[in-house]
Amino acid sequence: MGSANMEKKWLFPLVISSVICVFLLATSLNLGLVSSRHAINSIFSFFPSRVVANQSSPAFAENIVSQGPPPPSVPGIPRFAYLISGSKGDLEKLWRTLQALYHPLNQYVLHLDLESPIAERLELASRVDNETMFNTVGNVFVIKKANMVTYRGPTMVANTLHACAILLRRSKDWDWFINLSASDYPLVTQDDLFHTFSPLNRNLNFIEHTSQLGWKEEKRAMPLILDPGLYSSKKQDVFWVTPRRTLPTSFKLFTGSAWMVLSRWFVEYCVWGWDNLPRTLLMYYTNFVSSPEGYFHTVICNEPEFAKTAVNHDLHYISWDIPPKQHPHTLNINDTNKMIASGAAFARKFKHDDPALDKIDKDLLRRRKGSFTPGGWCAGKPKCSRVGNPNKIKPGPGAERLRRLVGRLSLTAKFGQNQCK
Repeated sequence: MGSANMEKKWLFPLVISSVICVFLLATSLNLGLVSSRHAINSIFSFFPSRVVANQSSPAFAENIVSQGPPPPSVPGIPRFAYLISGSKGDLEKLWRTLQALYHPLNQYVLHLDLESPIAERLELASRVDNETMFNTVGNVFVIKKANMVTYRGPTMVANTLHACAILLRRSKDWDWFINLSASDYPLVTQDDLFHTFSPLNRNLNFIEHTSQLGWKEEKRAMPLILDPGLYSSKKQDVFWVTPRRTLPTSFKLFTGSAWMVLSRWFVEYCVWGWDNLPRTLLMYYTNFVSSPEGYFHTVICNEPEFAKTAVNHDLHYISWDIPPKQHPHTLNINDTNKMIASGAAFARKFKHDDPALDKIDKDLLRRRKGSFTPGGWCAGKPKCSRVGNPNKIKPGPGAERLRRLVGRLSLTAKFGQNQCK
């Protein structure tokens, strides 16, 4: 009994003292007397803590790039994510290009801009919904809430980034992003493309670029423009404002082709922006003439980890004036031999149902009018009405032409030649 009474005598003061200590500690925290996590940790440093012992150093998003690219993919068939875009009157051209490019392993985003009549946009959505192949595979997506797109303004860049975000959200199973217009057309089959890209490093980016701005320095980099497509529902050309600006000093400008083949890794960087460069440059290019010909090029060449992945070609055959004007020549059947000799994967630009397209279908793609380009995946009657084995690849003569071009380009990039200079 005596010992029990003794315990009661000291137990009550101990409880009271503990409550007072906790109260004082909480008060000091609120008053800022203990001002850092380090100070708190030092108070309890004599207690063993497995959590503290196992803590790693803080990870900052900005360090992701310096940690290097993602590990190499498991060898296999590469997959492509396409944006095919058009404007008023482009519905039939866009549909033909989609049929020529289609493969069940790929992803496709289609966009007719806000200038297109609503009837055209609804017809495109209806065709996709009613195509049995697309419903079965589920790899074709129509942007139904159309964007206003001005070719020389930043709205085209915004539309491209929009499509990239959709593709990243819809599927993790693609390796390269390719942007095309309804006026583009393939010169090789998708099996040719798969065959050529299979041995490549999946982090390579095919983007024609140069820092030698030439006349563009005076005519595009220094003027300030506004794109009405950012705020108007009616399509208008960009207009110039004053004053002009000087060339930037915190980054180096690059220019090149608006058409490109970008790695998923680089697309993620542009969309997610784990450091601020993509966003900073997006703000800068909002007032830049023909920003689609500079934004991605300047981003990739101002980030060292990505600069070494740049391959200086857009894999297109395009016929330009010298010096180039705003738009390239419209191709026709007389340009066919030059297109084939180029080894390129795509060509632009074509008129609707130009005879050159019929010749490409017949001689290069082996495609019948109104059907998909045949490949190893095709099954059913009529041919390509059903998906057989999508992993069966049957490259044709186009694969060898493209392989020679890509092999030469990737070798040049490997040694850092003609790269972000």
